[in-house]
Amino acid sequence: SKGAWPFSTRDHGWPISDCSSEGLKAALTLAGMDSKKVGSPIPDERLFDCVNVILSYQNKRTGGGWATYENTRSYGWLEYINPAETFGDIMIDYSYVECSSACITALSAFRKKFPNHRKQEIEAAIRTGRDFLLSMQREDGSWYGSWGVCFTYAAWFGVDGLVAAGETAQSCPSIRKCCEFLTSKQRPDGGWGESYLSCQNKVYSQLPENEPSHVVNTAWAMLALIQGDHAKVNPKALHAAARYLMRAQEANGDWPQQHISGVFNRNCMITYANYRNIFPIWALGEYKQHVLGQQE
Repeated sequence: SKGAWPFSTRDHGWPISDCSSEGLKAALTLAGMDSKKVGSPIPDERLFDCVNVILSYQNKRTGGGWATYENTRSYGWLEYINPAETFGDIMIDYSYVECSSACITALSAFRKKFPNHRKQEIEAAIRTGRDFLLSMQREDGSWYGSWGVCFTYAAWFGVDGLVAAGETAQSCPSIRKCCEFLTSKQRPDGGWGESYLSCQNKVYSQLPENEPSHVVNTAWAMLALIQGDHAKVNPKALHAAARYLMRAQEANGDWPQQHISGVFNRNCMITYANYRNIFPIWALGEYKQHVLGQQE
């Protein structure tokens, strides 16, 4: 676990695959910035330690994906003796789309700065991880999300991981199918609004028609579509989504707290209050740079 990041503070102590990956990406980004503003970079050796953990967490024998905090050690039939009344799919640690995508994007970012460090192993991990993502995609182009609501969340990770692995919308039908799936779920107000019921039932569920779209879902969908280069195919979908986010912003700059957008283990719903501000501003920034910027 040396060099990895846990889910919360250092006291938590147990390294998580996607937390380590996001920490690694943040450290690499900060290392490229002015140290007077962000402090001294984390030493390279500590980053190498983190990569060691990420590589060790890959489930090479069971599809090539990444689970959360350990390798998958047993079989799914153990769920038949799951004693929990609330949590689903907890008896073993499964490989997840979100964790796998985070690890792929982190390894891809790492090899750009350190192209010769464990080169063959990193290339093989990214390639196998890409194959896992492709294998988890449903026929309609969607991915089931396990740590956010739900298919919208996983779509962002699925596309992001495939692009980091070297795929493009032109070369990869899976990216195009995912973008088509997302645009088919866009609501009349320009946004997306997915219910927590998607997590429970494993079928895409819209919020009630009389309720506005969800700013966090909308941001995730935008990030996926932009990463999937969908602006070249259907820019109107992204323009409508951006307009919705801007209309939804409150006078003080905040965005409204809406329906729950986080989930653990299928049935445990979690409110991440900062999501409502982090993701809309992120999506609008990507929109300005990659959609409007390409039209100038």
